[in-house]
Amino acid sequence: MSDLEPITRLVTQGVAEIFPGGAATLIERLRTTDRPLRVKLGIDPTRPDLHLGHTVPLRKLRQFQDAGHTAILLIGDFTAQVGDPTGKSETRPRLTPEEVQVNAETYLEQARLVLDFDTANRIEVRYNSEWLGGLSLAQIIDLLASMSVAQMLAKEDFRERYSLQQPIRLHEFLYPLLQGYDSVALRADVELGGTDQKFNLLVGRDVQARLGQPPQLALLLPLMEGTDGVQKMSKSLDNYVGLTEDALTMYSKLEKVPDHLSARYFELLTDVPARELPDSPRERQKLLALTITGQYHSRQAACQAQIDAESLVKRQGSATGVPEFSLSGLAFPLRLAQLLMESGLCASISEGRRQIQNGGVSLDGEKIMNVEETFADASLLDNRILKLGKKRFLRLIKA
Repeated sequence: MSDLEPITRLVTQGVAEIFPGGAATLIERLRTTDRPLRVKLGIDPTRPDLHLGHTVPLRKLRQFQDAGHTAILLIGDFTAQVGDPTGKSETRPRLTPEEVQVNAETYLEQARLVLDFDTANRIEVRYNSEWLGGLSLAQIIDLLASMSVAQMLAKEDFRERYSLQQPIRLHEFLYPLLQGYDSVALRADVELGGTDQKFNLLVGRDVQARLGQPPQLALLLPLMEGTDGVQKMSKSLDNYVGLTEDALTMYSKLEKVPDHLSARYFELLTDVPARELPDSPRERQKLLALTITGQYHSRQAACQAQIDAESLVKRQGSATGVPEFSLSGLAFPLRLAQLLMESGLCASISEGRRQIQNGGVSLDGEKIMNVEETFADASLLDNRILKLGKKRFLRLIKA
């Protein structure tokens, strides 16, 4: 392996774009620097839970850590109260400081699954309220003076909303400028972000230059498609894999990733080289599920999840060895909590509700958290696997 190969892999594997100058500029910077670079990743804790899509920039930040550079994980506790307008057709709801703090604590706990928090001098965790909360009106006016309204309306989200005569609140114009000021406060050399963050990262370069700092290089990462293989991974679209999901649920979701997406998942979410991937699409799916589940649980837990998943018969699978429960004689519509009692998995409806609420119930590997979940007729449950906890499951049949 040449001395240049690890650097090249760092700035090209799973990277969508680097600006200005492309990968060659960053490679040269990494080769010639006489100090660790300060690599910034900013996140706004607008939600308490993370999925695999969020780990794409976290994994790249970890790669910079492993290469000897300083990872700066910036918690946007101040900007989260403003709301990033990126990708939104309307103004984001503003969060309270209390909501932001709760989300930030959960985010950091989950980020530890990816980043090295234990080795000295490898990470800085900062909150942008440190400096943004103390900006004077004069400093804010100076920041606003660095961009024109026309430049702001060049941002795609603003442009579309303006053309559709949808409201744009003035505080939303502040967001990219405040994010840019973060790079000044942190003296960032490199900033990571999704491809949807290009405008904000460009503003960061402009603000740094205006305030007398060398502009950062920006490294854009692709947005991860969800398990449906089409839309961006999102909890609201139910095409996500959560970092805190149990091993069996995680494995079951990942082994169903569409064939055309498996290579992309391997590249963005694992360290498995492309040359080591099995030729068989089915074996690739199983290796993907085993590898990623092992990363966020343990190898032992991932192997057990694989065994359990293979024991659970899918709708088209054989029922050999799987206990069956007949739905005949049950009155529909039927609530899930009552089904748990009728099937003998729970002693009572109230216990069934508690198990659902605690995340212990799944149907065909998909966790169900709605205690009022109701099924209109038996056909919706026929030939499906109802599971309670880690080891108790039944195959539901109409007959």
